[in-house]
Order: sequence, then C-alpha cells, then structure tokens
Amino acid sequence: MNGVPMNSFENEDNAAIEIEGDGEDSGEIEISGVLEATEEEPVLLEPPANSIDEGYVEALNDGTLEPTSNTSSDSSSEEQYEDDDVEDLKQQLIDTLYGTERGLRASSDTRAEVIELITQLEAKNPTEAPTAALTLLNGKWVLAYTSFSELFPLLAAGNLPLVKVGEITQIIDAQALTIENCVSFEGPVTATSFSASASFEIRSPKRIQVKFEEGSISAPKVSNSAEIPSSLDIMGQKIDFSAAKGLLKPLQDAAMTVARTLSGQPPLKFSIPNDRAQSWLLTTYLDEDLRISRGDGGSVFVLLREGSTLLY
Repeated sequence: MNGVPMNSFENEDNAAIEIEGDGEDSGEIEISGVLEATEEEPVLLEPPANSIDEGYVEALNDGTLEPTSNTSSDSSSEEQYEDDDVEDLKQQLIDTLYGTERGLRASSDTRAEVIELITQLEAKNPTEAPTAALTLLNGKWVLAYTSFSELFPLLAAGNLPLVKVGEITQIIDAQALTIENCVSFEGPVTATSFSASASFEIRSPKRIQVKFEEGSISAPKVSNSAEIPSSLDIMGQKIDFSAAKGLLKPLQDAAMTVARTLSGQPPLKFSIPNDRAQSWLLTTYLDEDLRISRGDGGSVFVLLREGSTLLY
C-alpha cells in the first residue's frame, strides 16, 4: 500500500508484525501481543478488613444478593424510629391537653392542634383490629379529652360552688362484653358518683355497637375532713365565708348527718330511655396506655389507661 510492501505477516499466533518502508525514515515497528487474547480475569470483591457482613460481599459476587444482617439492622432501626416518633406524638398530645379541662375550655386553635395530633397517631396505629384485641381494650380508662358536646354540661358542673368533677372513667369488660361509664363528684362534705352501664357487640375490626341499659347514682360518701371553705369564687366574684363560718356550722353538721344516713343506702338505679340508649364507637388508635375513639356526630375521645405514666 502506497509502495510499502508487507514483508511479513505471520500466522494468528505470531506475537509480532514487522512493517518495512523505503527511505531514511524507514524503520521497523514491532507490535507485540495484538493478536493475543486480551480478556482479563474477573476481579472479585473482597470484604473489607474487620467486616462482619461477608455474606453481602459474596452475594454481590455471585449475583444473588440475599438479605443480610445489615437489612435486618436497618429494619430494626426503622421500627425503633417509628416507636420513638409515636411516643413523641403521644407526649405532644398530652401536653396540648393540659389546662383544657378535658376539652371544656379548649380554644378553637387548641382543638385544631389536638385533631392534627390525633390524625397523625391514627396513621401510626399499632393495633390494626382493636376489636380483635379485646384483652388490650379490657380495663379501666380515664377520659383526658373529648369534643362530645353533650358531656360539656357535666364537665361544667365543676364551675358550681362547692362542687368538683372528679375522674370520668370507662370500664370495659372484654369477657362479659360490657361497658360502664362513670363520673364522680366531690363536695366539701360528701362525694358521690353517677354511672351508666351498657352491653356492646362487635361490628367490625374497629367498631362496636353500644346499647346503654341502666343508670345508677351511688350513695354519698362522707368526707372525714369535711369543712366549709373560707372563701369561694362564684361567677368571678370572691366571697369570703370566714366571718360566717360560725353561723354555717349547724348547717354543715346537718348536711353530714343526712349524708351519713344516706351513705348506708344502696345505689339509686334507673333505666335509660331507648332514644338515648344506642350508639357506636370506633377505636382508631390503641396501645398499652392510650386509646383514641370516635363516636356519633364526629365526636372524639382520648382516654388513658388507669396507672399510665401519661396521667402524671
């Protein structure tokens, strides 16, 4: 080609090709190994020093990539993160409820914040079918918050002079399929309670149908340290009773006498009208110490298990 003869072109296994040309600049060029096989041996990955996951490296080499201990570790870390996130949400909810008097004095902004926290917790509900976990539902639950307006007059009774609304509780007997709602009232002389008992049926993994059957008012219990207070706040006005305590002492003694007489009596029971006897309850979040339920009319209830650290 172009006057350059090809002097030698050896067979396929030859390791050199010589090319000669005319003139002073002619020379010999030797190209070694151009016809030799150039495929390199595959380089396998080696596990790093002190690695505890050699199986992962081996899986990369042979193409199987089976799950290894790192995968389990990552999953465990994610679960721990979720648990911590739920605990933080629960504490935020309890902090937000502080000072609302179980929802009675909650502002519109506070109610919106409560609903937002409840919605986030419902999305992380650890018990997908609460009605299938009756042992977890079982027990005594203390009301921490509600948006159920029909309860507000009861809660507002605590604003009356000499009256304090105590715990509002719900006792679920999973074996007997019964519910008992109870509210206690305390005064300077006596304490009493009102309760409503109901049976329930399971209608879905989260829903129960409740039928109230009977109400009961317990006999008053006399306080051992009954004493008329020195002053009271009535309708925003502070009334001083210190000067009149001597005059009120006979009235206090008479009230205690009546209370002691009644305290030995059985509870006063009455039937609940049919138009108010039926309701349903949807449990949307349930764990060992917190229960969130939704009821008729979009009402929401936040309850804490008796003895839970969230109560304190």
